Amino acid sequence: MVNVKPKSWLRLRVEKTLTKGLTRAYSTVQVDPQKFLLQLRTAYRLPVSGYHGVYSLEVGELDMVADDLIRGGMKLAAAEGAGFGLGGLMTIIPDLGILSAITMRTIQKLSLVYGFQYNTDNEIADLWIAAASAAGVDISRELLEKEVVNKFVPRVIQRIAARASAEVVEKWAGRMIPLVSSALGAGLNYWFVRAWGERAKAHFRERYLQIRLQSDRQILAPSEVRILPPQTG
Repeated sequence: MVNVKPKSWLRLRVEKTLTKGLTRAYSTVQVDPQKFLLQLRTAYRLPVSGYHGVYSLEVGELDMVADDLIRGGMKLAAAEGAGFGLGGLMTIIPDLGILSAITMRTIQKLSLVYGFQYNTDNEIADLWIAAASAAGVDISRELLEKEVVNKFVPRVIQRIAARASAEVVEKWAGRMIPLVSSALGAGLNYWFVRAWGERAKAHFRERYLQIRLQSDRQILAPSEVRILPPQTG
């Protein structure tokens, strides 16, 4: 029999906080697709009238926007981590709550950049599949319940929180040192958003390229031609 090591008090608190933070991000701090589309058109000068238009652009253009959004999330998370880091481990719980929101908003923006909205239940489920991928979580078992979003999303959030809490407790332990906790908090938050952002970008980019490939094949496919038998005589 394999002995399962019990979770520490701190890890349980971190896991609970991440679960609440991700759930709150799911329900209350979603990126507005229409406002973000305006940002893509004005700030990044993407010539699109809607998200379907990104499939007419080169993937390199979208990659540059995605990289800039990840850097923005990293800087915001670092500034937030530096402030909360002054309190050492005492402020790790509120810090993680805000960090969850920053991370999920970054993932939502990346989803939109590559043309994936989250208006329907299926699209919402796909967004959380991407979040799980960003966290390095295998949710192949949960995919069977993908159609039931109210059951699927909370279960995926719990899996993400359980995985991330172990990583957080291990790396955030240095925040117990008062003199370096602020700089460490900034650096860890910066690293957290960078790692999740890069993995989420890779997930959406791969899906984008698959759709582009399918579209190109349909355009290039020859139309059906009826071949008549040769005439005789």
